[in-house]
Amino acid sequence: VPARKAVIGIVDRIFARLGASDDILEGESTFMVEMREAAHIVAEASSRSLLLIDEIGRGTATADGLAIAQAILEWLVVEIGSRTLFATHFHDLTALETVYPGIFNLSIASVEKDEHVVFTHEIISGPANKSYGIEVAKLAGLPRSLVRRAEALLDELQDLKTGSGQGQLSLFTPSSESQLAEVEESVFRAKALRAELADLNINSMTPLEALLELSRLKSYYGIQE
Repeated sequence: VPARKAVIGIVDRIFARLGASDDILEGESTFMVEMREAAHIVAEASSRSLLLIDEIGRGTATADGLAIAQAILEWLVVEIGSRTLFATHFHDLTALETVYPGIFNLSIASVEKDEHVVFTHEIISGPANKSYGIEVAKLAGLPRSLVRRAEALLDELQDLKTGSGQGQLSLFTPSSESQLAEVEESVFRAKALRAELADLNINSMTPLEALLELSRLKSYYGIQE
């Protein structure tokens, strides 16, 4: 505890859902591992437990992740009532402070100066006023041109969210959009060909029928020698 003193009290158990890693041996994705750990916490924690939960719901689509994170947080507050540190970048969850008396927001203080951000590591009351993902990307050493592209995409996303943007977010340049379309078409054709091959009963076909069917498939799907 980075403090001169801290009154924590007695707890029966400490549960931690921290970090992100998959389980290759078991064939489980990072998100599945996260959900299994969350399920264990929900099933085993009591009102006398101490829970440390970090960024739950990050391994799936944003909407799904937000919904799962909120449902878990509400369950911990209403059904279990345990003391919990729940770290998240889903800003929508900070509104729950006004819904449940047992929830209150804390954040890490930061100072912005000359387009740079300094994280002071001071814990203050209230939610963060913005995300600093791009600033962290800069600190990590990502190429400046890549960061500028991220900043432009962020502006478009914010415009779409507020309704001031026109059209859809252009995540791809025109050239990459055409390449993406080609890839999608190739995947579609490959799946269709696989389905046709799966339906063939080669044991009941004569060699000539098999050759004719193979020739038809190659011609239909544009397969070159």
